[in-house]
Amino acid sequence: MGITPEEFELLQARIKNSSASVEEIVPQSNPSHQILLGIDPSLRGTGYGIIRIEQNLGRRYPVFLVAGTIKCESTLSHSACFVKIGQTIRKAIQEYSPTVCVVEGLFYVHNLRTAIVMGEARGAGLLVAAENGLEIYEMAPRRVKQAIVGYGAAQKLAVAKMVQRMLNLQELPAPDAADALALALAYFQESGKPVFSPLKKI
Repeated sequence: MGITPEEFELLQARIKNSSASVEEIVPQSNPSHQILLGIDPSLRGTGYGIIRIEQNLGRRYPVFLVAGTIKCESTLSHSACFVKIGQTIRKAIQEYSPTVCVVEGLFYVHNLRTAIVMGEARGAGLLVAAENGLEIYEMAPRRVKQAIVGYGAAQKLAVAKMVQRMLNLQELPAPDAADALALALAYFQESGKPVFSPLKKI
């Protein structure tokens, strides 16, 4: 069955667009990083987690180093919380020397004040990471869940259980710490692989 010249031009355009899409597949962030820091920011409960990437018989795998939740009581002022977040993350960076930091991307919230406070807490951690020369990347929550669980709308418990399994932890990590470890693990899962949308570098 023949086609018209107009249909042929449309077909050529589609092929050209398809080729362009293939060319847009680029390598993900630098796979050479060996120690990764994840930060799940929150004013009253910022999670952080650090993993090390080891290699054996040509296989790369993650090893747990440290994780925790920076708890700030409701009696603490916002500024005092920011100091505590910064000091705790600074201490972890100095002790374990990560070279890359992955932070949860901002997501939609109904309350503007909540969004502002979340952004401030996030900034406290990012400032310390930047001061110490870490490469900083942002990863959306759905992308993290997709990388760890295989489902972008997975519940926090499912993420925590998969983190426990991937790192061979004896106990289930606390929710905020698990989310931070998931960020680091998701970066590791994607690093060096070709992707359509590279992580946003901050």
